Amino acid sequence: MTPLILVFCLGIVNFAAHKALLESNHPMLMHVPWFFQALGGRLSLIVEFVMLVGVMIVAASGSTGWALLYALYTALNGVSAWLVFSGRV
Repeated sequence: MTPLILVFCLGIVNFAAHKALLESNHPMLMHVPWFFQALGGRLSLIVEFVMLVGVMIVAASGSTGWALLYALYTALNGVSAWLVFSGRV
């Protein structure tokens, strides 16, 4: 049960960072592939949701490895968001 709760909380962090980046209108967003720009960037949020649901299903079945990989993914997203918002990228 703990990995499932961890993945859910990390999913909230990922969605918050992703949404903030989409709303920032950073010039870098103009260079992402067209399919991530579809629906005003919402398609990328759908991909994020599908990943979260998949990891939650696997974590609920007892796999802590996927939860740890999702934690690493969240950390990388956090670093990326920090780089964008701090003006380093």
